[in-house]
Amino acid sequence: MYTIKTYNNISEKGLSRLTEAGYTVDADAAEPDAVMLRSFKMHEEPVADSVKAIGRAGAGVNNIPVDAMSERGIVVFNAPGANANAVKELVIAGMLMACRNLTQAWQYTEGLSGTDAEVMKAVEEGKKKYVGYELPGKTLGIVGLGAIGVQIANAADALGMRVIGFDPTITVKSAWKLSSNVEGMDSVDELIKQSDFITFHVPLIESTKNLLNAERLATMKDGAVVLNFARDGIVNDTDVLAAIDAGKIHAYVCDFPSNQLKGNPKVIALPHLGASTGEAEENCAIMIADQLKSFLQDGNILNSVNFPNIKMARAGVKRLAIANRNMPDMMGQISHALGQASLNIVRMANESRGDLAYTLIDVDAEPTEAALDSIRPIDGVLSVRVI
Repeated sequence: MYTIKTYNNISEKGLSRLTEAGYTVDADAAEPDAVMLRSFKMHEEPVADSVKAIGRAGAGVNNIPVDAMSERGIVVFNAPGANANAVKELVIAGMLMACRNLTQAWQYTEGLSGTDAEVMKAVEEGKKKYVGYELPGKTLGIVGLGAIGVQIANAADALGMRVIGFDPTITVKSAWKLSSNVEGMDSVDELIKQSDFITFHVPLIESTKNLLNAERLATMKDGAVVLNFARDGIVNDTDVLAAIDAGKIHAYVCDFPSNQLKGNPKVIALPHLGASTGEAEENCAIMIADQLKSFLQDGNILNSVNFPNIKMARAGVKRLAIANRNMPDMMGQISHALGQASLNIVRMANESRGDLAYTLIDVDAEPTEAALDSIRPIDGVLSVRVI
């Protein structure tokens, strides 16, 4: 059976899906078939030649060298949506903490001293410092309408907020789940201008670095609230602090503390709590475990960040799973090599994603090592395995 190497503490509910199926889960495995991790940084970590897949029990994969894995034909999985409810709740909590000045008010009461009567007098005198405002009628701008963004949009709509969103790559699946009250914006700039609150739910890539900067902050409504529970670097912290000091921004709520942010009374910086609930960790681990099982046992791919989704019912005697570049005549060359090895194709599926593709081929007999060696040297073939 298969061996899974783990980094970080993975929920037992997820790992049990593997062990109950006869898999070995070993944090010290030298030649694992797959790797399962959360936030462990793999960029400097050697990856054994035996590894066929990496499963990230979460959404972001910045801690994994995805391009290098793609070159080796290693499929990288994530768990989109498994932690969506946890992040949604934290964003809603962040808006409430900001608009009701809850952290500042709590710090104020923590600093009170004297008798109960003196404390109560100070409370009555001080509460006017922390007068806030309510969410209904305010506009929430959401950049990124994936699994998390959609849940936030629907929750904010239910709270009576006007919700606007921007996502040029929104999927049909997400669009179906989105409340009909949510308004689509044509650009990030238009969304920023109209938002009382703005929250980001996009990956950190070149085009999203410093997505909210001084130029765009200047166009926001006075007293707006900025929230970032996506990735550090999407919001330019220096520019937000300058906007706070200038009285432009009411508050900044984020999941990425730094020395620069600490101590500012208008900043609520949390210790990366976005997906830190027992339920989210279990959901992520279960999703990744199931995806790794389906891939290792049948070659099926769901929720990969580098290779296309592909699924094919089993037929024939054995299955070939081939990772390859998306190049002309690839299927022709592979089919020819199988024919030369006297292997008949019973069923075949091929899907592509950008420059990469994945092919599943069911054949009527056990492929010999010579047959596999005739496929591996084909220009563009990245990996070949028999299931």
